Amino acid sequence: MKIAIAQLNPTIGDLAGNARQILDAAQQAIAQDAALLLTTELSLCGYPPRDLLMQPSFLEAMAGTLEQLARDLPLQLAVLVGTVVPNENAAIAGGKPLFNSTALLQHGQIQQYFHKRLLPTYDVFDEDRYFEPGTETNWFYLGDRTTGLKVGVTICEDLWNDEAFWGKRTYPTNPLIDLAAQGVDVIVNLSASPYSVGKQAVREAMLRHSAANCQVPILYANQVGGNDDLLFDGSSFGLNRQGNVVFRAREFESDLTVVEFDKELGDVKPGAIAPAITQDDEEIWCALVMGVRDYVRKCGFSTVVLGLSGGIDSTLVAAIAAAAIGAENVLGVLMPSPYSSDHSITDALDLAKNLGIRTHTVPIQPMMEGFDQGLAPIFAGTEFGIAEENLQSRIRGTLLMAISNKFGHLLITTGNKSEMAVGYCTLYGDMNGGLGAIADVPKTRVYSLCRWLNEAMQFPNFALPDAFCLRAVATPVIPPHVISKPPSAELKPGQVDQDSLPAYEILDDILERFVERHESLADIIAAGHDAATVEKVVRLVTRAEFKRKQAPPGLKITDRAFGTGWRVPIASRWLPTVRV
Repeated sequence: MKIAIAQLNPTIGDLAGNARQILDAAQQAIAQDAALLLTTELSLCGYPPRDLLMQPSFLEAMAGTLEQLARDLPLQLAVLVGTVVPNENAAIAGGKPLFNSTALLQHGQIQQYFHKRLLPTYDVFDEDRYFEPGTETNWFYLGDRTTGLKVGVTICEDLWNDEAFWGKRTYPTNPLIDLAAQGVDVIVNLSASPYSVGKQAVREAMLRHSAANCQVPILYANQVGGNDDLLFDGSSFGLNRQGNVVFRAREFESDLTVVEFDKELGDVKPGAIAPAITQDDEEIWCALVMGVRDYVRKCGFSTVVLGLSGGIDSTLVAAIAAAAIGAENVLGVLMPSPYSSDHSITDALDLAKNLGIRTHTVPIQPMMEGFDQGLAPIFAGTEFGIAEENLQSRIRGTLLMAISNKFGHLLITTGNKSEMAVGYCTLYGDMNGGLGAIADVPKTRVYSLCRWLNEAMQFPNFALPDAFCLRAVATPVIPPHVISKPPSAELKPGQVDQDSLPAYEILDDILERFVERHESLADIIAAGHDAATVEKVVRLVTRAEFKRKQAPPGLKITDRAFGTGWRVPIASRWLPTVRV
């Protein structure tokens, strides 16, 4: 008996469009003689729908779309669709008004609902805000009871409570153990598991352990694509009873895979295994390109604009944008000031030529002089400082927003995670824009990505999908001087970033330990960092919270990003110190 796994890229709220994706996948499944089609978590509405779930009209439209989908699907094919179901007992017994559910569609009707049992409330997840946890062990017969399959149904987090693997139990129940006790032939999982660097290895290790422990094959279908700040890598896969991977879908692309369950063997037979990306830089590149592409497309844009300074950050963002939506759809704006070096202009133009993107140059000295004249009376008797430096950034931000408004381009910001962490960025200046493409990428990783890209583009059989390859290739695509020169905002003569910040290798290690690993200051110092430097960095992180709250959404690639899952107060007196 064949089972098809559809790795879908839904757009949140596009009920009709998402239903068409499921219908298309169903036709492909039928063509390959599949009996069951597995889709992803909340595949009908897209994940995460967030407060759309509080709109009655949205819920009514979803229910109607699900019923129509059941009628439109091939009659003989059983299809598992992620959807939302009202909790009819909420008004009487209390609880949340909805369930995060899977609907079994077959023979033109909704045959059965299965409710998600484990609801995550950490990091970017807030499912307890909307959903009531299911209490029943979910399974159904595919075919008749004698010759068919007993299929166990789980939804995303239901897989993530293996006490033996994690060394702890987060929830009181383990749906996998419950299903194994029911004697199911196979466990399927509809998932929307957000991407972070290296996460697929964790997923596969966890489910290898679970499949072998329960002696039940597991088929895992994960959402793909970008939805706001969250990225989903797909990477759907399946394991046999021994915990061996028997299929793997492509990463960062929609895909459909068919596997066969051998009833006599009581196991899933080996199928197609897509090669896994093995380098972190390549994986991050694919994630960011996909994220920019989907954010542009799903928000209704077709072109982007960014400030092109000749620095490493804007260079990487321009390359990502060109790969995501085509070089012909990217405009780089050079805005030199009297403090801009000649190499900044030539580096930016060399990059634009390599990528094939359009450029426009707007010198900002006349505007700077206008501001200086206007502010001269109130600034009289003061020295040149941060206020004047930031004016340059705000002039540039205003120009970019004007171009964005005039021509309908999406403005992409170019700030990295290191800058966002310590506030080395200007509100209403370089922070202007609709998307932070590398806002979760530390500065040291920016350099690493640029070096990797230059190396990767030298190979004619570059292993990335066509959609993620640059339209025009030069070797090296990133001008070498961009990588080798000291980073600088160029807001005053001879300025370099290290005038204000520790070396980025030191800064990024401190930030990773403090922001992502939640290490104490004492532990960070014990790891070899200077105490004064650590306290300075932590003080900068704490005081920059007001800036981060006003930043555009940034694509999440780490386990701890300054986005949906970052919930730190602005008006706070708490400042971590070594002496507590």
